[in-house]
Order: sequence, then C-alpha cells, then structure tokens
Amino acid sequence: MSQMLLSIKPQYVKQILAGKKKYEFRKFHCRADVDTIVIYATAPIKQIIGEAALLRIIEGDVEYVWHETRGFGGILKKDYKEYYKEREVAIAYELGEVTLYDKPKKLKDVGLDYVPQSFAYL
Repeated sequence: MSQMLLSIKPQYVKQILAGKKKYEFRKFHCRADVDTIVIYATAPIKQIIGEAALLRIIEGDVEYVWHETRGFGGILKKDYKEYYKEREVAIAYELGEVTLYDKPKKLKDVGLDYVPQSFAYL
C-alpha cells in the first residue's frame, strides 16, 4: 500500500487531532492503493505532524457528500459550498486512527523539496 501527503491548514489539523474532523475534503480522487494520509500542517507550522489511516473515500454529488459527512467535516456548509462551487462531484477522505509523531518531520525527511499545493504521493 502507499501513502499520500496532504497539505492541511493548521486550523483543520487541530480539529483532526481533537477528533472533531473525521473527513478531509478534496477535489481529486487518490490512487486506489493509498491507505495512509500523511498530514503536513501548512504555514506557519510547516511540518509533517502525523498520519491517519484512510478508511474509505466518499464520492458523489456535492449535496450527497455533505449529507454523508455533516457534523464531522470541520467546515461550515457555506465554506464547503464555496470550495466546490463550480464542481459537480465532491470527494471526502474518511480519516481513521491518527498517529501524532513524537518529533515532527520536515518535507525533506520524506524526500520532498517543495510544499505540495494539495498533495503528493510518498
């Protein structure tokens, strides 16, 4: 299996770590062999802080995905709608058990020399 690093804003990372955000929304579908989401907290943190098991992927029209994830998406509906405003399909990654690293990693520690706009396969 493989890992996918996601760039996530610190406010959402905090919610993931607190167990309040169980879904990460994206506009793309990952490869079928991905089983782990590596969490990169964007500026000002700029570190890989941990990882989460990828339990499943929910894909469908924007309203369906909202209905399936509401209450655990860590985002207001108006912001969700704005994110998908010109899209017909929404994708949500359901996050399982989160492992917080004892010592955060730098991107170069996982072979990256750039900040991924959205994601990178490891």
